[in-house]
Amino acid sequence: MDKAFRQRDASSDFGELLDTTGYSPLPDDWLIGITDVVDSTSAIARGQFKDVNYAGASAIAALGNAFGNFDFPFVFRGDGAAFAFDPDVRETAVGVLRRVAGYARDHLQLKLRIGLVAVKDIRAAGSDVKVARYAASETATYAMFAGGGLNWADREIKAGNHALLPCQEYATPDLKGLTCEWAPIPSRRGDILSLLVEPQDNISPEAFTLLARRLLALLGVKDGSSRPVPEDVVITSSVADYLGGKGWTDVVLNSDYRRYDDVLRLTLDCMPEQIKNVEALLTSAHDRGEVYFGMHRQSHALMTCLVPVGARGSHLHFLDGMGGGYTAAASLLEAQRHAHQPR
Repeated sequence: MDKAFRQRDASSDFGELLDTTGYSPLPDDWLIGITDVVDSTSAIARGQFKDVNYAGASAIAALGNAFGNFDFPFVFRGDGAAFAFDPDVRETAVGVLRRVAGYARDHLQLKLRIGLVAVKDIRAAGSDVKVARYAASETATYAMFAGGGLNWADREIKAGNHALLPCQEYATPDLKGLTCEWAPIPSRRGDILSLLVEPQDNISPEAFTLLARRLLALLGVKDGSSRPVPEDVVITSSVADYLGGKGWTDVVLNSDYRRYDDVLRLTLDCMPEQIKNVEALLTSAHDRGEVYFGMHRQSHALMTCLVPVGARGSHLHFLDGMGGGYTAAASLLEAQRHAHQPR
């Protein structure tokens, strides 16, 4: 990675990271990558929810294994991922991403859309890409993104621009350490809620930060009561070995059930009253023209795990809802955005 780019120290306070004014801009020559499963809604309806999540996380695993580290900024988005890297590794990354798309096609029967766009092109279009780091625990750190650049890149790539084609020949990417074999995690409080909240252009960053913090308080994120991964799981010695000698407590701490990547993205175990109050809060904010949002309830959460081969103690656990989760919530958010577009 580019030694000239220095991120600020990671914060252990997720609420603090909702104030995006302290995020660090990425260098102009860095590249933003976006992947997503085409028509993931149909794949989930066919029962391929684990395959969709595995494909979504596959680019992160394959890139990290190819780079020899997972220090680059990335975020799991359910049916895809977003990530950034410096131009020195572009050739390696392009080869990896084309193999990942070929793997999804040949082994999972899924079409994985992939694309790359330079940060300078995103800025030329009026958006930005800034990053911060969230320290979920002493061993797990997740990137957060702000500036609108990921959303701009996502729309561009879905429109067919900046696309990379899958490799035609049979070539398996290095996905060591990635697994989606955990049993679905049932809700203990009512429903697993998948929630996406995106600020509209006419809400100030300060106002959105206040709204998001109020939302997190309603949902019990601050005190951990809505964390979807239960704490009382007993694991076998083989699972502990797989986790690099770590216990289940580390799995709970290292799970990315909360993130920000131009969109506040949450997977939470919620009581019905909490969901009702949150929906009322967000509906009012939407009616005022402040946010777009999408929410989806389901009975279980899914966990896709990445345990780096060379640093198993730094395992990461990606969360989504089993009933379509972020994919279903994103469809509702997109419908709100489309309804606001000029006719």
